[in-house]
Amino acid sequence: MSSLRPRGALRALAHASAIVSALCLGGCRTHPAVSATSRGTTSVERDPIVAPPPKPAAKPSPASRSTAAKPVVISETAPEPTREFRGVWVATVANIDWPSSRTLTTAQQQQELIALLDRAAALKLNAVIFQVRPAADALYASRIEPWSEYLTGTQGRAPEPFWDPLEFAVRESHKRGLELHAWFNPYRARHEGRHSPLARNHIARTNPSLVKKYGDYLWMDPGEKAVRERTVRVVLDVVKRYDVDGVHLDDYFYPYPELNKRKQEIPFPDDASWRKYRKSGGTLARADWRRQNVDQLVQALDVGVHKLKPWVKFGISPFGIWRPGFPAQIRGFDSYEKLYADARKWLREGWVDYFTPQLYWPTTKAEQSYPVLLQWWADENTQSRHLWPGNFTSRAGGAGSSAFPVSELVEQIRVTRLQQGASGNVHFSMKSFLTNQGSMNDSLAVGPYAEAALIPATPWLTSSAAPTPSLTLGRGSPASSVTLGTYGKAAPWQWLVQWRTVNGWESTLLPGTQTLVQIPSSGVSKLTVRAINRVGVESPPISISLSDRGPSDGR
Repeated sequence: MSSLRPRGALRALAHASAIVSALCLGGCRTHPAVSATSRGTTSVERDPIVAPPPKPAAKPSPASRSTAAKPVVISETAPEPTREFRGVWVATVANIDWPSSRTLTTAQQQQELIALLDRAAALKLNAVIFQVRPAADALYASRIEPWSEYLTGTQGRAPEPFWDPLEFAVRESHKRGLELHAWFNPYRARHEGRHSPLARNHIARTNPSLVKKYGDYLWMDPGEKAVRERTVRVVLDVVKRYDVDGVHLDDYFYPYPELNKRKQEIPFPDDASWRKYRKSGGTLARADWRRQNVDQLVQALDVGVHKLKPWVKFGISPFGIWRPGFPAQIRGFDSYEKLYADARKWLREGWVDYFTPQLYWPTTKAEQSYPVLLQWWADENTQSRHLWPGNFTSRAGGAGSSAFPVSELVEQIRVTRLQQGASGNVHFSMKSFLTNQGSMNDSLAVGPYAEAALIPATPWLTSSAAPTPSLTLGRGSPASSVTLGTYGKAAPWQWLVQWRTVNGWESTLLPGTQTLVQIPSSGVSKLTVRAINRVGVESPPISISLSDRGPSDGR
């Protein structure tokens, strides 16, 4: 797994912004989330640049000489980039995050989505987990399931003028250096916050035997093979037709228990599928059979997604506690027994590429301790998959008894960074960032997210190798240009461009389709470029000296 930390200290943001603006491609749009800054290491490799100390106005006394500024030594070699996953859930169910209303016009929906992605980029997040199937419906053009009422107000009604939110979100996310993961609810068929009748092509109308009423919800029965096959078909349809970077399942497998008026749990009504299983010769106990049903879905998605597009990541965000007593001090909801989600098994078997247990409790709460649970999940991660815990960011800086200060959120990020085997966080949800709840954006901008980060590489997935970059330096005034190429091979997924000044190394992340970088005519002495492929693996760095501004090839 790639390094998570830069080799050096963070630099001032104001200086970074100025340099990034200067290096933007001609006519391109610069997004703060795809720029990074770091100071080079203090070890001297070949010919370091030494920034001289300020000249004194008069000859200093011995005392003043002893406290004079020390020379800053900048490494000749570009530092390794920071690697950390910084994701955010964008919930569409009940219009939690987007769109804000079911009555918005197409233009208003697009404007809101652009503002959301701009905010994510400005906060130096690098991934958006976008809910596209809240309840057997679609926030994209699907031939399998109806348009979501959360988009148009009426289930089954397409937006007018027509547009495809998922296609739009993928394209605009990639422009900003953000990954886009499509988020699916695998079994929910109808949310309690419904406002329109079911569409004619909704599963509850086309195949009602597969759907059960449970509390105020409708739920597809996980015990039915046809339900599992439908969910796999829906997910693979999206993977095939959209350029998504990941597929994501949330924590709703079998439903959270509903209670009757006596506060007793209502049994999930799966008698028909249970009898069918027993009649076919099944011998498992009912709880084990339910867990097997969910296991089969997870395994089928792992195989299906990677068979179709081997570079697409598959991730799940289960409830943060596997079972009470694991580890010993932990108390709370038993997702193994109540949701029939054997999340530990999925992690141990390596059926996921990333694992996001929802650790929605403060670091100080002993019975649901964030650091203790994170350590436990890390110990269970025997296949060394990405461990990116989920944070209840919407409680940070909020009101009510369950809220906690923004400083607690910052502490959770710090704890994650200290945990061996963890390499990022996912925040629920985007709304808290849009409102800057409790000034959390400001705290992150000067704290843990002051510097941008690349997403950790996923080398066990398959993608074309990142090509060796070729650099051609041209002449010009007041700025010179560097043309990025690949010796006739296909363009990479992204370029990591780093340049050295007297103040340190600066970095920016560019789409692989961009081929020209404008370089200031002075102040930059060296340029280093790495190509990055679709699973985040880098090419060897190729460097070019900018002291000679004549045309050259940096190989």
